[in-house]
Amino acid sequence: MLREPVVDLDAFARRFESAPHAERVAITESIDRKGQEKLWEASRGGPVTIGQMVPPDLGPLREVVFHGKNSLPVFSRFQKRFCRPAAGIGRDELWGYNHQAMQPFTGPGYFVAYDSPGNPFGPVAIDYTKTPTGRPDGWPEIHDNTYRLSRFIYNGTIDYMRRVSEHLLIGRATRAGNAMPNWFLLCREDPGR
Repeated sequence: MLREPVVDLDAFARRFESAPHAERVAITESIDRKGQEKLWEASRGGPVTIGQMVPPDLGPLREVVFHGKNSLPVFSRFQKRFCRPAAGIGRDELWGYNHQAMQPFTGPGYFVAYDSPGNPFGPVAIDYTKTPTGRPDGWPEIHDNTYRLSRFIYNGTIDYMRRVSEHLLIGRATRAGNAMPNWFLLCREDPGR
């Protein structure tokens, strides 16, 4: 489907959603840079909110895992792990970090995600310039993105998300308001799996 000049997003989404979770992850991990670029363009205007990513009724500090594949030539598989903030936080946001093999060297890449309606890149921002003030048990120690090698990877970066299907999002990295040539897919694992 992604080899066609124009992606039929509805057909792709139906096929993706008809697969069981393990197959959805495998499909996500099989999509290369060219396919990710096509999905990014095809999903322009793809509505998504942080409430769809992590339901408000899930409760605070309950982890939701998204299996990811980025467009980089190496270390392209990762997870973004999200949660609702601890009780008492007055903002509607998600906390999260990047879970991946190079984490001991690159840092956990903590971020705050929030709705950014009307943004031309996408309606949800994953903002590495903001650092969560709490974390679930089992998550790594919180560091801002000037820590270790993370300053070269995450510092100053904001990713924007678009919806492909119920369980699949496409993102693109920006720095200083400029789009970078980096895309990534996130496949949500339903909470409680």
